[in-house]
Amino acid sequence: MKPVTRVYLYDEEQNRFFGEGPCRLLNAIEATGSLRAAAASMGMAYSKALSILKRAEDALSFPLTEKNIGGRGGGGSRLTAQGKEFLAQYEAYRNACYQENLRIYHEIFRDGS
Repeated sequence: MKPVTRVYLYDEEQNRFFGEGPCRLLNAIEATGSLRAAAASMGMAYSKALSILKRAEDALSFPLTEKNIGGRGGGGSRLTAQGKEFLAQYEAYRNACYQENLRIYHEIFRDGS
């Protein structure tokens, strides 16, 4: 048994605005080049994906994505420089939290029971 670590970020009103779902969505946007394709690849409605993205952008006060004009599919989305930086910071923070949680877990449950 290993601990489960989920890291969520909350705004000033204590509303959750970022966690694993938005993180996966941003990674899918990078992989597919489109918010619509990213949502479809996750089995999510486009309107839901757009809502998740908008809520995170409102809480952060900067855009995570921008429209990409042209290209094979006629356009799509890509992460902004700030979006890429924020995603990298979130993933580093989440991984640090996981490692610390695992360390504490092993310290308390030394014999694996």
